[in-house]
Amino acid sequence: MKKILITFVLIIAAFTVNGESDVSPEKPAAEIETPSLDEQFTTPDLFEKNHVVGFYGNPNSKVMGVLGRFSKEKLAEMLREKAAEYDKVNGEKGVIPAIYIVYGTCQPLGEINFVKDEVIESYIKFAYENGFLVYIDHQIGKYKVTEAVERILPFLKHSNVHLAIDVEWRTRRPMKEIGSITADELNAAQKTMQDYMLLNNIKGKRQLVFHQFHKKMVRNITKVKADYDPVILVHSTSGWGNPGIKIATHERNAKVVNIPYKAFKLWMHYSNKRGVHFDRPIMKPEEVLALSPQPGLILYQ
Repeated sequence: MKKILITFVLIIAAFTVNGESDVSPEKPAAEIETPSLDEQFTTPDLFEKNHVVGFYGNPNSKVMGVLGRFSKEKLAEMLREKAAEYDKVNGEKGVIPAIYIVYGTCQPLGEINFVKDEVIESYIKFAYENGFLVYIDHQIGKYKVTEAVERILPFLKHSNVHLAIDVEWRTRRPMKEIGSITADELNAAQKTMQDYMLLNNIKGKRQLVFHQFHKKMVRNITKVKADYDPVILVHSTSGWGNPGIKIATHERNAKVVNIPYKAFKLWMHYSNKRGVHFDRPIMKPEEVLALSPQPGLILYQ
């Protein structure tokens, strides 16, 4: 029976998978040690043994993604259901739910509007209590990439938190041009994160996600390095549309073999109003997992 992590509750070590007690009369159950959530979140092979399925958005916006359309409690219920769909078709791997929060949103002239830190902390706490991971995203705007990363580094004090930057919004003209960064900037961002983790004794592997749907978004991408351990660089296929378009984008990103860890984002239906995007139709879990390379992180916006 494969290991299922969709609720990520503490494992009760006193029982086998057959439901029979492993506790001998000489050793009371109270003495049996179980791994803490911190230990589970920071285990070195967490992302090798599990897929991560996350809901994306901004708590203050219904248009930016599914996250902003529901209460935390309803979101958790829906997220567990979506994770269970993947757990049925992903073989022996487990599934960990995640909440992906757009913390810094690009405004005209490249200014950034931040979600209040106390709101972010409330989501992190809620996610931790439910066994979920959290991704904190900064859209960069007019700022240096390293400055954007530095702004979100302190959230790494929480064992379930990972980071992300959205290079589409590295611009002073949001909605009018597609932003971009260079390979050197992305390498510097990883080095900044690596240095912070080592200096502050941040445990576990932590992911740094960046999204791409257009080839110009990361210039000289073949020069990007992915060896800034304990940082795991995650190359995410973004963009909305029909499955053919999305698969073609992923196939282009797949050619970037110097960044082996991939992610894939899907856009859920919200409304048919002009300017509100969604996938038509949205790909099924088995179709997502059939992508090559298979994404380890799957996001729903």
